[in-house]
Parts: sequence; C-alpha cells; structure tokens
Amino acid sequence: MASERYVVLGLAPARAPWFRSVGLWANSGALPAEFVRCISAEEVRARLASGRAFSALVADAGLPSVDRDLVAAARSGGCAVLVVDDGRATRDWLELGAARVLAPTFGRDELVTALTSCAQMVHRGEVEAGDLLSRPAPPAWRGTVAALTGAGGTGVSTAAIALAQTMADDVRQTGTVLLADLRLRAEHAVLHDAGDVLPCVQELVEAHRSGQPTADDVRSLAFAVPQRRYSVLLGLRRARHWPAIRPHAFEAAFDSLRRAWGVVVCDIDPDLEGEDDAGSIDIEERNVMSRTAAAHADVVFAVGLPELKGVHSLVRVLEELIAFGTDAARVVPVINRAPRSARARAGLAAVLAELTGPFAGGRLMNPVHLPDRPGVEADLHDGARLPSALGAPLAGAFRALLDRPRLEPVPAVPEPVRPGSLGHWTEEALG
Repeated sequence: MASERYVVLGLAPARAPWFRSVGLWANSGALPAEFVRCISAEEVRARLASGRAFSALVADAGLPSVDRDLVAAARSGGCAVLVVDDGRATRDWLELGAARVLAPTFGRDELVTALTSCAQMVHRGEVEAGDLLSRPAPPAWRGTVAALTGAGGTGVSTAAIALAQTMADDVRQTGTVLLADLRLRAEHAVLHDAGDVLPCVQELVEAHRSGQPTADDVRSLAFAVPQRRYSVLLGLRRARHWPAIRPHAFEAAFDSLRRAWGVVVCDIDPDLEGEDDAGSIDIEERNVMSRTAAAHADVVFAVGLPELKGVHSLVRVLEELIAFGTDAARVVPVINRAPRSARARAGLAAVLAELTGPFAGGRLMNPVHLPDRPGVEADLHDGARLPSALGAPLAGAFRALLDRPRLEPVPAVPEPVRPGSLGHWTEEALG
C-alpha cells in the first residue's frame, strides 16, 4: 500500500512561534506531514505552480501578502488554506475563502483535526514513470516586466524611477520591485547616489555564465532604496564594457531577475537593431540588453516630449519597437512634461494617432501625459520620493494592460522569408 501524508506549505515571519512548532512536529514525526517553509508569497505561488501536490497552506494573517489573491491561488491549486490569526487583522478569512482560522497558540491535535477535515493527503508511488515523462512541465512563476525607453533627454530614467516607486507602494509588491538599469550608458548610479558601482549587471551576467545562482544570490546584487521601497540593479560601469554581456548568459540572468522579483522595471535604450537589420552580429550583441527586455516586457513605455522634435523622436521610437516585433497593443506612448490644457493634450494624441497609423494600425494605447514638476530635479538630487503624479498614470496603464488578454500580433507588412525556412516540395506533390 502506498504511503501517504500531508504536504503543508507554511508562510509566516521567521520568528513566529507556531512556525517553529509545526516544523518540529513534522521533523519528529509527531505530525503526519511534510512541512515546507516559505519566506514570501511569491515563493508560495511558485511552489503551487510547480506541479507538485500540496495539501494545505498555513499562513500568518499578520503578513500583508496574505490576502484574497493568495487564498484564491492556493485554492485553485487544490490546496486548503488555514489562516493563523491573532485577532489584530480585521478580516473575515472564511469569507475570503479560507477553510479554517487557527489561533497562534494552536496545538498539534488542533492542527491534525483541521488537516483531517479540510485537506487531502498526498500519495506516494501511485504515478507511473511513463506518465511523469509524458506530462508537460507547468510553466514556472515569473514576475511582470515593464520596459521604458525613449530618445535622450526625454526623462525616461525619471519616469522609470516614478513607476518603480509607485509599484513598490502597493502593499502586495512591497520589497518585490526592481529597477534595472539596462542602458549602455548607465546613469542610475548617479541618480540614486549609489556611491559605488559594484556590484552591477556585469556581476549578475558573470554569475550566470557558468552556473545558476539562487534567488537570494541574485537579490544580493541589487541595493535597496528605502525611501522609495524598491531595489536597484546598477548598469554597466562603462559603455565599452558591453562585450562582457554575453547573450545567453544575459538571457539566463534576466530570467533570474523575473524569478527573484515580482515586478522588474527596465530602463533601456531605444536601439533595437539586430543582425537582420544591420547585417552584423556585433550590433545585435551590443543591443542584447535592450532587445531582451523589450522581447519579454509585458508593457513597453515609449517616452517623448510635446515638441516638434520630441514628437518626431517618439514616433521613430514607436516605429522601431513595432518593427522589432513588440505587439502594438502592449506599447504605451508617454508625453513627458505635457501641457495642462486638455485641448493641447487631445491635439497631441490626434497627431500621434495619425503618424503611427501606417505601422501601428490604430492598436496603440492613448498616450499617458505626465505633468511638469519643477521640483523633480531637487528630489533626485536629495534622494527623496518623486511626486505621485508622475508614477500614478504609468502604474495605472501598466496594470490595465496586464489585465488585458494578449492577442497574437498581426503583421502589417509582408515579412521576409529566410532561404530554406519553408521546406521543400515532396516528390508526390511534384508528380
């Protein structure tokens, strides 16, 4: 007969007494369960999406990340939710979907009773090896990505800081937002007064050249910005160091960033040329950071200014983004230092729609207008928080596009065909 036991996920502060007690009961055999400790809600979601069966999630109600969404994610994976509540969190956990509410002083017998009535045991040895080999692996959890780009002098870096700050203010994202400087001529070390340029993206890529660092190792390469509640990954120390960013190693490094943080905000260059465009693999490797971020971004913000040259540069950036393969429905034009007049803003939106129509097909989102704030330069100099009016419109557009279902992009122009990519006629077809 196959053995069976409960497999329980635990989410709580490391020093919670009940967290330690459940671990001792499981290790000593007093509790017929395997106890898997988790340090964050993101780790819980990743384990739930791993394909392994879990019986229950025991979560501490005092954590801000324990909410309706986490309860729903656990229940959708067939995992009962037991909430440990000391009464300070004024929430109806049963209404939110929890199966049972336990006091922090619960004992072993009370936990066994709750598991028996609410959870199912996980069986060992009942799956054939052939079934495991043929079963497709579930996709691993990844954080969302926002990429910001634009011509020089348009305020892309400031917009990236504002977006990261606003996303980090969300209780569900606190401590899980990263601002990554992926420009060739990196400037966030100056904008954040880092004091040192080590570690940076070069160390991150080097760590992935011959191994796979853990999420904690990846997080240690970024430094925290407490006032704005996000972390920063510094960029290249010199633009000429780009040959150290090897494409496959950077691809793995970027994937690790998405595994380690819930939201990754990327400040990237507008240059996306590759070998197909310029006929040089060196150009593609030089732009590998921008190309990788743009290819994986859930939303791409293109920043411009409300001037003749600013609009011209913005349209050119938008055209290159769509030519690169970015879905036009996922691209958001941003007008920085926008005029206050609603009529002037409507005029800018109409001009952008007319100029981008031939290559975007009307699928671009309406532009986001960021107001002019004279004190932004002083805030950057002092390391203070930026005005919320800069980040709120960007965060709103980001969340709106995340909720919108993805559609396969339809090419607006004929695509070139590589020789040999279409195969060949069979002898039966020729006959």
